[in-house]
Amino acid sequence: MNKPELAQPVAQSELSDTVQHALAVTRRGCEELIPEADWLKKLQKSEASGQPLRIKLGLDPTAPDIHIGHTVVLNKMRQLQDLGHHVIFLIGDFTSLIGDPSGRNSTRPPLTPEQIKANAETYYRQASLVLDPARTEIRYNSEWSLPLGSMGMIQLAAKYTVARMMERNDFHDRFKAGSPISVHEFLYPLMQGYDSVALQSDLELGGTDQKFNLLMGRHLQAEYGQEPQCILTMPLLEGLDGVEKMSKSKNNYIGITEAPNTMFAKVLSISDMLMWRWYTLLSFKSEAEIEALKAAVAQGANPKDAKVALAKEITTRFHSAAAADAAEQDFINRSQGGVPDEIPEVALALGDGAAPLGIGALLKQAHLAPSTSEANRLIDGGGVRVDGSTVSDKGLKLPAGTYVVQVGKRKFARVTLG
Repeated sequence: MNKPELAQPVAQSELSDTVQHALAVTRRGCEELIPEADWLKKLQKSEASGQPLRIKLGLDPTAPDIHIGHTVVLNKMRQLQDLGHHVIFLIGDFTSLIGDPSGRNSTRPPLTPEQIKANAETYYRQASLVLDPARTEIRYNSEWSLPLGSMGMIQLAAKYTVARMMERNDFHDRFKAGSPISVHEFLYPLMQGYDSVALQSDLELGGTDQKFNLLMGRHLQAEYGQEPQCILTMPLLEGLDGVEKMSKSKNNYIGITEAPNTMFAKVLSISDMLMWRWYTLLSFKSEAEIEALKAAVAQGANPKDAKVALAKEITTRFHSAAAADAAEQDFINRSQGGVPDEIPEVALALGDGAAPLGIGALLKQAHLAPSTSEANRLIDGGGVRVDGSTVSDKGLKLPAGTYVVQVGKRKFARVTLG
């Protein structure tokens, strides 16, 4: 792809405080801002005219739910929205029919219209937990992609060469390896780029894996006589393990619809080092506030306090402040050996004559241990409590009654025998 033309650099001294602040907000946590000089000129033009810039984020509804890794770009969108710019949340219901080849080493099976419709129904509702829905324009790219028709598609395809398309890493690598590349895959970056033409966007956001597609939008806008958009790429968020990209398939994710207690506990499970990266990419605290937290930890403050603050902020965003407070108290109860407010209720029947039930059988039947042998191992390790007292006797038998049973730090059940 041709390198985007660069405007002449603007001296920082020539920028107003408003534009400098907007640039700092834009840069925060980003991977690349291309071209920064053009973005500064757009910000200056917006300030002078009072006309907000059009900022676009497109997501293909390829799964029914999103996790907090997906919200990195949504957070940036919200930050720019709070500066007064016009944000457009684009659902790629048409491009999903093609399938995004980004990062793929094989042809991606396209989704069915039924799958896309079902997934799209939840996307905007979930995105609205980050964006301000009252100030967000929602669009579907089928609005202009379907009317384009076969003639329009041919005319669009004429605006880009096969040689330029093959410079894309995933296409280049697959071609070199002799892996199949379907012709329809070339249409994906073209159609995503055409979205920018249809929406006349000033800035498009995306993950680092979307850079080729975002640059395509810039190229096509110039082909159609529009002022080219700038592009802003955001890094891919590491998951709970701190190594791999957050992914449901790797089970290192936090779903934004997960229960508050689970969400809070998962945030607290991350490493201290990863916490600061999450602060930059997920928190709405200012950079000055984050630096103050870092300085406090460097001077001896407990990093757990900063992590609790992050966990409460994230849980509040996707649930409520009350739910975050309750989740914090639940975590304290668990860590101190207390009983959470909500635990499973289990009813177990005693045998003939209401004979007491052995502790190993109770743990198995209450699904607190997979087997009686594992239950015995847990007892030997001091990991089983009944009504707050550690069980040391594997031969313990419990008569009819109700007991709070705890296994490890996080498994609880209120078991009624009768």
